[in-house]
Amino acid sequence: MYGTIVGGQIGGAGAAGALAATGLNTLAYVVACTTLIAAGLSLWKLAPRRRNG
Repeated sequence: MYGTIVGGQIGGAGAAGALAATGLNTLAYVVACTTLIAAGLSLWKLAPRRRNG
């Protein structure tokens, strides 16, 4: 799709490993950071609140 990648066509989970070969590293970092931030915020909401006193 984006040129010849050694090993032929890539499908499924292997496509994520081929992202570096497409030159879209910045997009991969943005997606990874957004996912980690969303996971962190969801865990923050699940954590019990501190009781003062």
